[in-house]
Amino acid sequence: MMRFLAIVFGVCCVLCVNAQEKFTLSGYIKDSLSGETLIGATVSVNGHGKSIASNQFGFFSITLPRGTYPVYITFTGYQALELVIDLDRNIEQNFFLITKPVLQEVIVAAARRRRDENVTTAQMGKIDLSINQVKSVPVLLGETDLLKTLQLLPGVRNAGEGNTGLYVRGGGPDQNLILLDDAIVYNTGHLFGFFSIFNSDAIKNISLVKGGMSAQYGGRLSSVLDVAMKEGNLNKFEAEGGIGAIASRLSIQGPIKKNKSSFIVSGRRTYIDLLTKPFISKNSDFYGSGYYFYDFNAKVNYIFSDKDRLYLSGYFGRDVFTYRNSRRAFKADIPWGNSTATLRWNHVFNRKLFANTTLVYNDYAFSFGATQNDFNIKLSSGIHDWSAKTDLDFYASPQHKLRFGGSYTYHTFTPNVLSGNQGDNQFYPDNTMKKYAGEIGIYLQDDWEISQRIKVNAGLRYSRFIQMGPYKIFSKDISGNKTDSVSFGRNKTVKSYDGFEPRFTIRYALNDQTSLKAAITRNIQYIHLVSNAGSTLPTDLWVPSTYRVKPQLSWQYAAGLFRNFNNNMLETSVEVYYKKMDNQIEYREGYTPSLKDPEEDFVFGKGWSYGTELFINKTRGKFTGWIGYTLSWSWRQFDTLNDGKKYPSKYDRRHDLSVVGTYQLNKKWKLSGVFVYGSGNAVSLPERFYVIGGILTQEYSKINQYRLAPYHRMDLSATLTPHTKPNQRWQQSWVFSIYNVYSRLNPYFVYFSQNGSPYDGSLTIEAQQVSLFPIIPAVTWNFKF
Repeated sequence: MMRFLAIVFGVCCVLCVNAQEKFTLSGYIKDSLSGETLIGATVSVNGHGKSIASNQFGFFSITLPRGTYPVYITFTGYQALELVIDLDRNIEQNFFLITKPVLQEVIVAAARRRRDENVTTAQMGKIDLSINQVKSVPVLLGETDLLKTLQLLPGVRNAGEGNTGLYVRGGGPDQNLILLDDAIVYNTGHLFGFFSIFNSDAIKNISLVKGGMSAQYGGRLSSVLDVAMKEGNLNKFEAEGGIGAIASRLSIQGPIKKNKSSFIVSGRRTYIDLLTKPFISKNSDFYGSGYYFYDFNAKVNYIFSDKDRLYLSGYFGRDVFTYRNSRRAFKADIPWGNSTATLRWNHVFNRKLFANTTLVYNDYAFSFGATQNDFNIKLSSGIHDWSAKTDLDFYASPQHKLRFGGSYTYHTFTPNVLSGNQGDNQFYPDNTMKKYAGEIGIYLQDDWEISQRIKVNAGLRYSRFIQMGPYKIFSKDISGNKTDSVSFGRNKTVKSYDGFEPRFTIRYALNDQTSLKAAITRNIQYIHLVSNAGSTLPTDLWVPSTYRVKPQLSWQYAAGLFRNFNNNMLETSVEVYYKKMDNQIEYREGYTPSLKDPEEDFVFGKGWSYGTELFINKTRGKFTGWIGYTLSWSWRQFDTLNDGKKYPSKYDRRHDLSVVGTYQLNKKWKLSGVFVYGSGNAVSLPERFYVIGGILTQEYSKINQYRLAPYHRMDLSATLTPHTKPNQRWQQSWVFSIYNVYSRLNPYFVYFSQNGSPYDGSLTIEAQQVSLFPIIPAVTWNFKF
């Protein structure tokens, strides 16, 4: 990998040779009040047709011939900064932007570069959301949730009523790369998926890429969700939080050393257990049962110099479910959750070369412990990683921005571990089946502006995955009995896979308001989620590619027309896509859960999806919002399932419509509303019933042959922000929300009830629909000081 980076750096140095009369302006873009760096702020040079966006750490660099230039710096939600730069030498300077008042309606020509980014960039399928947008969307029980906001975008669908799972362009939940400060998050749900793990008070930036994935990202087929945590206020101490219907949260941030170092800590806890406890009598068989979840985010950073900055961040979250049945002397404890830690070092080698080196630890663990009388049993599973990577941004010229780097991850997979005891008798069956693997990736990406009309993002990624020992491969006879084995020692290669992943997108500008874009991407995914459900549950298992399980592969093709109206106030786009997926994994027909290696129950096939996405987004004014519509198909085909015939995947949804609106009524009141409509989920249902030996037996349909009723819902909210004096430090707001305004009973699942007896002909079988959430009002109080 070091040889590769040395070659790339040498190429960059050659590209860097410029005329002596060219100079570079570089630095960081920051918030003037907090000192937080701003990701994706635009630095544009009027009259020269050149612009550059700050990277994910707020750094920018632009090289121009000697001269005097009017420079404009813009970022959504901030007042544009206009200044004149005499570029007669290399200049390193930080710029500070001031937030824009809520009701200020400013139309500045300089801000145009930022507002028409959807037209001017070559990137396809990328959506950036601000935390203010996320907090404006009415949600279940008033609990702000960024994943549920993302579900309102075209091409992204949910798993069902209230669930936070993401299904992007026909892909499964394991096909999304979800990062929190560069740490992979393997399970994003609390309360069995009804709330996400992301605390909005701790989040700084949200970026979703669902097509045209750049070469720096790898390991997933469908999308990338890159979430960055706040860095902490460098100038003053702040506290904010809220008390909601089911959870409360508190965040504290401030300087450790003013303008040099800062911190942020943020916590959230639900009190479902506290609310339900008074209603469970001490005489109840279930006294002592309960459920709650909590999150904790923390981050510190230190600025050593203009060239060096260190970040240390972490996340720890748990769901804790306890079950007690005193009548049967039975109790169970089921905790699960994520832990991550990220150490990052930013270094500016020179005015054109920026590096970010990251060390990451992340862990996902699920545990089930049960006791009855003197019998104890414990089942656990999980995955944890150690990772190291380096990413370098090289600003060769205003026409070329190169990014290159490499990474290595060491995985440990624990599909099932069972242990227990009865009295003094201990048992530890040999069913651990731990698996170890190493994953390597190197890449090179070039953002190249060929001309004012043509811009290209071209990249190439090489990845390699090695399953390593200790491991045993067993030979079995026709009855499934083990007859022989081959052993692999620690770190010995069991099986390896590798491949190249080209990424290419192109933009052709028809005029200043309109552009055409196209993208081709190849992705390889080496780890897989084993699930029997339509959503990400804590019992789902992550398994690696092995000698038996091949990596998933995909090719995605996309094209789109992007057009802005009314000085970029209205953004519109139409995108079409086709995605082909190989080595898809499902359980074999007739599978029942067991503690053996899950690989033995896998079958493999292919999948494909295609569709059209329409997006209309109003970005400015008192009324803002968007309309997203998706028409799509998603198919699967396995030789050993469904008689070898194709069938709709469980992520297939023909029509998906979202309408989101926010209206700033005045300085005190903000109104928001959401309407969603989606075709019903594809399901398999019993078609015939037989009585065999006095037992009612069902014969099921072909896979996913039927559809549940369509899903639709309307949510409303109103935010009251009382007037505050100019220098008043205390701020507060009240959020009044109604989920499912007209109390639509949307289907969660369908089951069949039976009444009567088959022996006297009185047996009747009736389909019953289960719905979760009727109309639910909620109130949340938020504060900041």
